[in-house]
Amino acid sequence: MPELPEVETVRRSLLPLVKNKKITAISTNWEKILINGLATFQKQVVGAAVNTIDRRGKYLLIRLNNGMTIVSHLRMEGRYYVVSDAKTPLDKHDHVTFTFQDGSQLRYRDLRKFGRMRLIHTGQEQLVPALAKLGPEPTAATFSESDFAQKLKRHHKAIKSVLLDQTVVAGIGNIYADEVLWLSKLNPLQPANTLTKAEIHTLHDAIIKELDDAIAAGGTSAHTYVDAEGNRGSFQDALHVYDREGTPCDRCGTTIVKIKVGQRGTHYCPHCQPLHRGGQLA
Repeated sequence: MPELPEVETVRRSLLPLVKNKKITAISTNWEKILINGLATFQKQVVGAAVNTIDRRGKYLLIRLNNGMTIVSHLRMEGRYYVVSDAKTPLDKHDHVTFTFQDGSQLRYRDLRKFGRMRLIHTGQEQLVPALAKLGPEPTAATFSESDFAQKLKRHHKAIKSVLLDQTVVAGIGNIYADEVLWLSKLNPLQPANTLTKAEIHTLHDAIIKELDDAIAAGGTSAHTYVDAEGNRGSFQDALHVYDREGTPCDRCGTTIVKIKVGQRGTHYCPHCQPLHRGGQLA
């Protein structure tokens, strides 16, 4: 699933391809993707132009010049791309198309059909439950260490599971949760409420830096992810533990192992990331 760095990279690569383009038609062969239904999208979107594209957590916010916003979640394998000629044959996994006045077309491709688009009035993002519950963006300006500490102290769950909770901090998924825990030398099963002040400080700063670095690298193409122009990210070359079970730790040489935490595959170094204060490996 694309995480914050991948969605941000999609946003940056897609915006120049669609900015100021007027939408003349919308079609779909899998209407479930359009939460409001095709008829509503056609009524509210056709005739409008793309103003800009914002992002909140893992959500793209496609802003139109008529006061509407398309809230888009790529889920597992969704991606956007643009073709210069709407007559270009569709791929069998292209499920939503936006045709522009200049004859080009924005296409949404999704092998699993899990992605969703919701149409809302711009400025009413808080009426979308998933957006209303999102925690802060993981930036120095918005991600308060003291607030983060207070949230961790309320959770008895494994720190890995807490990092995946989008109400705690927005945008972290399985890849980056494993990576920031390795950087912070924290065991993924460590109960969140047992972290020390120093450990919370280290983890907080690691989250900000890791996601910044991943954005700069164009995201992680560990599986099928590419940006709007079909480019793969390069941050997979900088991963220390994710998808590296059976290989030596970059820091100490101990073999990286894979376990399940909250039903999610989880990678860590048993030597660098010891469990302490009563936590139990399962």
